[in-house]
Amino acid sequence: MASITPISQTQSLFKKPQFSVLKKPEAHFLSLPISSFPLKKVRMVVVAATTAAEKPKKRYPGEAKGFVEEMRFVAMKLHTRDQAKEGEKEPQGQPMAKWEPSIDGYLKFLVDSKLVYDTLERIVEKAAFPDYAEFRNTGLERAEALAKDLEWFKQQGHAIPEPSSPGVSYAQYLEELSENDPQAFICHFYNTYFAHSAGGRMIGRKVAEKILNGKELEFYKWDGDLSQLLQNVRDKLNRVAESWTREEKDHCLEETEKSFKFSGEILRLILS
Repeated sequence: MASITPISQTQSLFKKPQFSVLKKPEAHFLSLPISSFPLKKVRMVVVAATTAAEKPKKRYPGEAKGFVEEMRFVAMKLHTRDQAKEGEKEPQGQPMAKWEPSIDGYLKFLVDSKLVYDTLERIVEKAAFPDYAEFRNTGLERAEALAKDLEWFKQQGHAIPEPSSPGVSYAQYLEELSENDPQAFICHFYNTYFAHSAGGRMIGRKVAEKILNGKELEFYKWDGDLSQLLQNVRDKLNRVAESWTREEKDHCLEETEKSFKFSGEILRLILS
């Protein structure tokens, strides 16, 4: 800082003018004890402000692995405990081990299932929304395999029934949904194909043991490595869902229960 001339010297300046060269200001630092500052309070304020500004994002179960894992998590909760360890639903009706299926009931199930798969495959081929086209020719398609199985039953002398109310209602619902609600439609697409590749195969084996002398139908066979086919579709589903908002993802997940309702009605035809 520039030096300030004392008053006594100021008086002498009036008598005899003098000039002085000001020295370059020097930096001075004020030294105070650390205890003078309430450091704890300051630190608390900073942390609180940071927390408010950087509030952690809510994580959904399975989200870190991709949206398909979110769908799987929700679906598993809708199983019973004897179906899946994550299941939360109470068992309804007889456990599968005590089922007494009939050929007629099984044919109704296969016919209605074929109608649903025909509908799903026609929807992705038509692709009212561009994302649907991602799911063409995945190797998971079941309509052609079911057609072969129904032809086999016909050759054995069994009459093939017309589609019944559960299959017709579900197919109509899928058609309407696919035109207006792609997120909800994708939920049904995922649950239908992936459920058949898991629990559906187990049901097929049990029914075959009871009424078909262990014959494995084409419905339960895939060309190629099934695990790889499923992984390919998982990757496609995850990529499609990347462009969705959180609200759209939640809407998709909320449709899971309705998917289970429709598929359950068709499955119960086996016991009719």
